[in-house]
Amino acid sequence: MPPMNSFSAMPSQTVPDDIDNTWNYLQDGITKIMTNLQEGIDLSTYMGIYTAVHNFCTSQKASGFNSNANISTGAHRGGTSGAHLLGEDLYKKLTEYLSRHLEELYIQSKAHTDEALLAFYIREWHRYTVAAKYIHHLFRYLNRHWVKREMDEGKKNIHDVYTLHLVRWREVLFERVSGKVMDAVLKLVEKQRNGETIEHNQIKQVVDSFVSLGLDETDSSKTTLDVYRYHFERPFLEATRKFYQNESKQFVAENSVVEYMKKAEARLLEEAERVDVYLHPDIASALKKACNEVLISEHSAILRDEFQVLLDNDREEDMARMYSLLFRISDGLEPLRSKFEAHVRKAGLAAVAKVAADADKLEPKVYVDALLEIHTQYQGLVKRAFNDEAEFTRSLDNACREFVNRNEVCKSGSNKSPELLAKYTDVLLRKSGTGVEESELEKTLVQIMTVFKYIEDKDVFQKFYSRMLARRLVHSNSSSDDAETSMISKLKEACGFEYTNKLQRMFQDMQISKDLNTGFKEHVQTLGIKGLDSSYSILGTGFWPLTPPGTTFNPPEEISADNDRFSRFYRNKHEGRKLTWLWQLCKGEVKANYIKNAKMPYTFQVSVYQMAVLLLFNEKDKHTYEEIASTTQLNSESLDPSLGILVKAKVLLLKPDGEKVGPGTTFSLNYDFKNKKFRVNLNVGMKSETKQEEAETNKTIEEDRKLLLQSAIVRIMKARKRMKHQQLVSETINQIRQRFVPKVADIKKCIEILLDKEYLERLDDDDLGYLA
Repeated sequence: MPPMNSFSAMPSQTVPDDIDNTWNYLQDGITKIMTNLQEGIDLSTYMGIYTAVHNFCTSQKASGFNSNANISTGAHRGGTSGAHLLGEDLYKKLTEYLSRHLEELYIQSKAHTDEALLAFYIREWHRYTVAAKYIHHLFRYLNRHWVKREMDEGKKNIHDVYTLHLVRWREVLFERVSGKVMDAVLKLVEKQRNGETIEHNQIKQVVDSFVSLGLDETDSSKTTLDVYRYHFERPFLEATRKFYQNESKQFVAENSVVEYMKKAEARLLEEAERVDVYLHPDIASALKKACNEVLISEHSAILRDEFQVLLDNDREEDMARMYSLLFRISDGLEPLRSKFEAHVRKAGLAAVAKVAADADKLEPKVYVDALLEIHTQYQGLVKRAFNDEAEFTRSLDNACREFVNRNEVCKSGSNKSPELLAKYTDVLLRKSGTGVEESELEKTLVQIMTVFKYIEDKDVFQKFYSRMLARRLVHSNSSSDDAETSMISKLKEACGFEYTNKLQRMFQDMQISKDLNTGFKEHVQTLGIKGLDSSYSILGTGFWPLTPPGTTFNPPEEISADNDRFSRFYRNKHEGRKLTWLWQLCKGEVKANYIKNAKMPYTFQVSVYQMAVLLLFNEKDKHTYEEIASTTQLNSESLDPSLGILVKAKVLLLKPDGEKVGPGTTFSLNYDFKNKKFRVNLNVGMKSETKQEEAETNKTIEEDRKLLLQSAIVRIMKARKRMKHQQLVSETINQIRQRFVPKVADIKKCIEILLDKEYLERLDDDDLGYLA
């Protein structure tokens, strides 16, 4: 190697000699780095090349020019005109060298195919890029000065030395061999897809090479994925589509749909793993899209056709697999949701039809359990197979809403579902012989609210529920105050404060009544009177769904005296308030001391009407129907059921025997009365009373609905002042549907009523106006 100062010893030589001598020296070092770097390079050689480049680029002699004109040019170039020219010559020499070197590699590549070509390409790429880093460092001075200046002045196709290596690789070698390299890659991938083991690290290195060649022509400091996407990603996706189109077509022809789904699921998983192991992350989205299109979209019709079969046979695992596949494509699940909704609705209707042989005798629990069983079954399916997806949940809700509100039982009356649900709730919350654990009761109340959510006529439930709650409270018949409060809280959460306002006020009245009774007992003790062991409930007229008794009544003297004392006590506390006695709700106990051979006296639990009848027999053993009616002042609708129960229980004997209770009959005490229990409940409702109460409740519902509709219409018109008739109808439906689904005909009737009452007026163009 020439001495390191040899370059500085040539000031008198011409530029061509300078560049030729310098380049010959540099070329030997570059070739050694390019071809034999694995053998190493000694420090003195390395530093010699570095210094030669530095000295050459900083030489002030350029073609022997010393004129003023040249000086001015040099000043314009920062006083290094010669250095500039020499830097350009050196850059060109290096470019030509790289082109020759790569041309030789191209000729060598022709001798290789498939995996041998891949190995050759990867080996040469690695050798070339490692050498490029060394050479880049050796030419650092050229980069910092001449290259930087050229790039700053916006010169095209000028790059730093490392980038120059990549550009020459791309233009001289890559553009000519990339197709064959990619063919080799695709053959390797196909082998793996067919179950063979491959050296996937080769593919990863090819990918990295393609990515590295993505140079931004406008800014060499930046890279793009354009080269990779065009030369690797595009043919890879095309080959993937072709492979899976052929495979899936053949597989579907020879196997069941369920087996195909398993195959597609496995293939999709493999492709995702392929991205993780040796592909570039950029391809993930496009590869997923291509696979989804070929493996799922093109076979979506046969998958959807199979869904009903899977539903009918409860193939949950296969439905989950189908969901996860069709979830991947646009609108893939919509037909499934429609089929699911129709299937659930059909299953719900069938379950109700199974238990609804006689709608009038249908037990509320049996009915509600049938509804819940279907909901629970398919809610579990949505959660496990359909990932608890909101759209499938909506389909489930739509189906449940249909079979809960329009089924075999509801044909006998549109209010039947909310009525039966309210009755079932009453059974749960009422004291009964079969005690239910509190945790179990709470769980059942949650299930009831599930059915309640689907009920359209929530006002019907409210009416029946409030009447039954009133009875439970008045008769102290609730199984648990906590359970009652919990149920009201759930209703409030579902429908708002207004829905449960009256229910909560009923509880408040009962608490106030407790305090009032305590005060009344203290008052009686103060007077020194030994009265009845009685308690009274003060029920606010506007909050309790109760009506005054439908009969006159003359209470027994013992009861009347106690009532008068309480009335005076109450009026002293609340002046101006009026008490209306709800005799039909009053009850009490009487002790039967007259029965022969009884080990201990029986206690009869009776209504106040029955008590009035029985107390008459303290005077004599026999009474005619007319005598009882005259003394009690009860009409036949109230007296006959009361006497009927006493006769049926054989507390009273009827003469003539076998006659129907009524005028002309006589009643006598049964001294031989026997019963297994010593406390006998005679205060039981008759079916006729229950039916009458249901009819009254339904009548009240209709009246309340008219008022609700009218108030909603007035509220809307007050806010809007003027509206089209059809708009007003639509808006009214939207506001009311949380309570019940109103009929358009009923809304129109209410609009007519409000027009007659001059709340509204007719305007031009079918408009309605609000009258303040």
